[in-house]
Amino acid sequence: MNPLDTTEFKKQGHMIIDFLADYYENISNYPVLSQVEPNYLKKLLPSFAPSNPEPIETILEDYQKHIIPGITHWQSPNYFAYFPSSGSTAGFLGEILSTGLNVVGFNWISSPAATELENVVIDWLGEILNLPKSFLFKGGGGGVLLGTTCEGILGTLVVARDKILSKIGSENAHKLVVYGSDQTHCAVQKAAHIIGINPKNFRAIKTNKLNSFALLPESLLSTIENDLKNGLVPCYLCVTVGTTSTTAIDPVRKLCNVAKDYGIWVHVDAAYAGSACICPEFRYLIDGVEDADSFSLNAHKWFLTNLDCCCLWLKDPNSLIKCLSTTNSEYLENSASDSKQVVDYKDWQVTLSRRFRALKVWFVLRSYGVDNLRNFLRSHVEMAKTFEGLVKMDKRFEIIVPRKLALVCFRILPYGKKVADGKVTNGEAKLIGKKVANGKVTNGEAQLISSEDVVANEINRKLLDSINGSGDVYMTHAVVEGVFVIRCAIGATLTEEMHVIKAWKVVQEHADVILKDKNGSIFV
Repeated sequence: MNPLDTTEFKKQGHMIIDFLADYYENISNYPVLSQVEPNYLKKLLPSFAPSNPEPIETILEDYQKHIIPGITHWQSPNYFAYFPSSGSTAGFLGEILSTGLNVVGFNWISSPAATELENVVIDWLGEILNLPKSFLFKGGGGGVLLGTTCEGILGTLVVARDKILSKIGSENAHKLVVYGSDQTHCAVQKAAHIIGINPKNFRAIKTNKLNSFALLPESLLSTIENDLKNGLVPCYLCVTVGTTSTTAIDPVRKLCNVAKDYGIWVHVDAAYAGSACICPEFRYLIDGVEDADSFSLNAHKWFLTNLDCCCLWLKDPNSLIKCLSTTNSEYLENSASDSKQVVDYKDWQVTLSRRFRALKVWFVLRSYGVDNLRNFLRSHVEMAKTFEGLVKMDKRFEIIVPRKLALVCFRILPYGKKVADGKVTNGEAKLIGKKVANGKVTNGEAQLISSEDVVANEINRKLLDSINGSGDVYMTHAVVEGVFVIRCAIGATLTEEMHVIKAWKVVQEHADVILKDKNGSIFV
């Protein structure tokens, strides 16, 4: 057996590329959302691995027959769910080279080019974003390419924790408080739990539709002051630029001004919206970032750099290195590291091993250029404006929050109050995830939802299930202030305006089926 036969590598490599090229040429013909049932694959594949080798042709045949039906096609032009995971020829080719080299760049000496190219491209990206020099290597800061935002949040949260505990003592760890809004990504709460923050000390500060679900500095301030009165210690704030539910934009500068008075570490999470900030007209979204301690975006979301690639910048990388450095490991020692003239990225992340992610970013930047990347992002924003306009033209629908960038949040409106099991009374209280004893709320607050919203939620849930069940397009949902919202996130690489118009027609067609009563009443 020769596992790395170059002749076979060339032959099979060409077959794989041809296979993928055919896949992309025909991707719009597949149901966007996989239609398989749970555990489908166990019924199709053997119970045991093969004892003898099988030809690549047989493997690819089974891939087409059994794997493709179980794929939700994130690169389909009809994919409008979650946020995009944009791919590109340059990104794929960079990934192929990275995978082909298969280096493990945990420190500089393990592959100098892997580290130094990462240093270069992270500064390139920082300059394109017009980040302050304090976040760049050339300005005393620096950055790293991680897998996901979850890793970036975990690392910076460790730094914030250790900074505070160095002052108040580790025995007071139970007093540390982490802040975000009720729209902040669940990754923050998960990271806080992982590093030992008391779950009761995570603050999901309430936002509201009136303020487009942004975290208000007044709300943050009152929450901090209340915690201080109770003997707790503010530690970390996650400011979100482009929340998952609605693309809400937290006011970076104002929140930083509140946090700095209390010595709170501020991380700006721009996982989705950060890419758009390379466009001068959208750069205002992160105004005030110079007052934050760390900043991150996911290049794999909307920057043509396939999964995984989170870009994290810090003003003080040494604080991260101090917390995550591997010490007393003789097998990792070398003269280059001892010289303190190189970066050892193993000390910038939770794991030791790491991939050569910088190659695909380098390929994307060089293959397309900044001007084309900006126009690519702008095209999706324009498509979102088109979709938003179509929604507004149909009086059966409403836009839930003002569109920001390329996400449109909408729902169908209820024109009646008839439901299958009886009538819905006005002002029905719907208790979400809370316990009630003797008519009183014992663990939180009841959320009052109007009878029309109760009906509308059921209708919109049914509408979304119907849309996605068709396989023609794929959208996802959010719930904000008790309202079920359908999200149309435009950003797949292959999406064009015709796909957006088609998506709206699909929505209308399924709405027509659900809204059967000619008088406008809605029936569930």
